[in-house]
Amino acid sequence: MIDKDRIPETITSTLLLPFLEKNLLGRIDKINFPPPIFEAMKGEVVDFDIENESLKNKFPVLSEYLNPYGSMQGGMISAAIDNTIGPLSLLVSPPSFTRHMEVKYRKIVSPELGYIYVTAKFIGKKKQQLFFEAVVEDSDGNKLASAKSTHWVID
Repeated sequence: MIDKDRIPETITSTLLLPFLEKNLLGRIDKINFPPPIFEAMKGEVVDFDIENESLKNKFPVLSEYLNPYGSMQGGMISAAIDNTIGPLSLLVSPPSFTRHMEVKYRKIVSPELGYIYVTAKFIGKKKQQLFFEAVVEDSDGNKLASAKSTHWVID
């Protein structure tokens, strides 16, 4: 059984727990949801929209995420994106893994922003492949980065 205490309330309160359990295909004891890196990055689920198959998370811009120029390192922005698309993939399909992710950085992410908000959307499926898009924004809705990701469903 899934440890319900580890799943963000925004997911359990929307009655998605049975949906998540169904998609895990008996791998409940082998999958951490949310993943430990999500917790290490202090991620928070902001919204899950089952009809639009989208998930919005927020992540703080911490000093340990900064590059030598004082802005958030691109790899940490990519990790925030992956930590939004990955959990979304478990909510919309059987377990999968990232095969390819392309990120386009648009603006510097400075600590003054406080948080970044990542919204991921499931675009579709073709055989074993899943397609996602994501956008990274500040609290005012300014676009900071975007991404496209392809996942492969685990047999």
